[in-house]
Amino acid sequence: MSPDDSALLRLVACGGASAPRRRLLELHAGPAAALAAGPGAWREAGLDGDQVRALARIDPPAAWAEWLVAPGHHLLGWHDPDYPALLRRIASPPLALFVAGDPALLWHPAVAVVGTRAPTAAGREHARGFAGVFAKSGLTVCSGLAAGIDTAAHQAALEAGGHTVAVLGSGIDVPYPRANAGLHRAIAARGAVVSEHPPGTAARREHFPARNRIIAGLSLGTLVVEAAHRSGALITARLAAEAGREVFAMPGSIRNPMARGCHRLLREGATLVETPGEVNAALAPLAETLADALRQRLSAPIPELEGAADRPGTGPGSQDPDYQRLWSALCHDPSPMDELLERTGLTTAQASSMLLLMELDGRVVQEHGRYSRTS
Repeated sequence: MSPDDSALLRLVACGGASAPRRRLLELHAGPAAALAAGPGAWREAGLDGDQVRALARIDPPAAWAEWLVAPGHHLLGWHDPDYPALLRRIASPPLALFVAGDPALLWHPAVAVVGTRAPTAAGREHARGFAGVFAKSGLTVCSGLAAGIDTAAHQAALEAGGHTVAVLGSGIDVPYPRANAGLHRAIAARGAVVSEHPPGTAARREHFPARNRIIAGLSLGTLVVEAAHRSGALITARLAAEAGREVFAMPGSIRNPMARGCHRLLREGATLVETPGEVNAALAPLAETLADALRQRLSAPIPELEGAADRPGTGPGSQDPDYQRLWSALCHDPSPMDELLERTGLTTAQASSMLLLMELDGRVVQEHGRYSRTS
């Protein structure tokens, strides 16, 4: 484990308000430097007395470090350039995210699909149908792993061979409800599970509204399928609207109590949708904004690859050898990630970021974990 990861775990463990800890990271060249700056610098960043004392003496539980060093486990802090760009823009972004699976998916254009834990049969089918189309069209399906609509959306995305992200209101290794432990494992293996809570943290009632802000913050828009008049899904929708994201709602029967929350959203200005294509069309321009942020993160645009299939472009970044090598390794026949890594010598993190930007630019398509050129 790196010194920065160890220091970031201590910052997580000290607790208290998140904003001063984010400010401390902004003022220094990473978590290790922030800790080395000492109590005076901590107070200057705004940490209160309890936080300063905790940061000086508390070591995080050994189980946190044990979780982090396991394969496929990641920790993204506020200081990290891989911290999701969209999440930075919400009112109260998390200090850090624990991620099981592929952290690059947190930069992928996503739509949140949320709703009641007790849907009607029709509501469950709507969630499955919409999520399956979103996944096949290239959008990541983001939800909260809860029973009902969330579960249906995650399952449909996986079955479609697409991407899905589950955001937890418990520790990263604590699936809730327990009945979704198998789904938790499947998403960690083929998508990403995310939590701001460290390993071992039990699910608590107050965690779930905070969880909902992350779902809304990672997504370009939020679709509410079915929701009662008082529903956690409405919190997600409100937080999405406050973050300037699109909010969509499905209409239902006036006799269905699980449609009342959606009707309330529609009266308040949410977009009424009847087909997945309406959501896709509304989110397409926003996805380009996210692509621009990813280009800045990678510090080099994808080369213009028009014309002869193996001829590099002449646009900015066209001489980047890593991009050239990865593009040359791609074929029109789908290739799994391990083959691309073997052909290029790139790391998984490097290749994932480049492939994601190629996918956003429409030059690469990914199906069932295999990548191929589109032209």
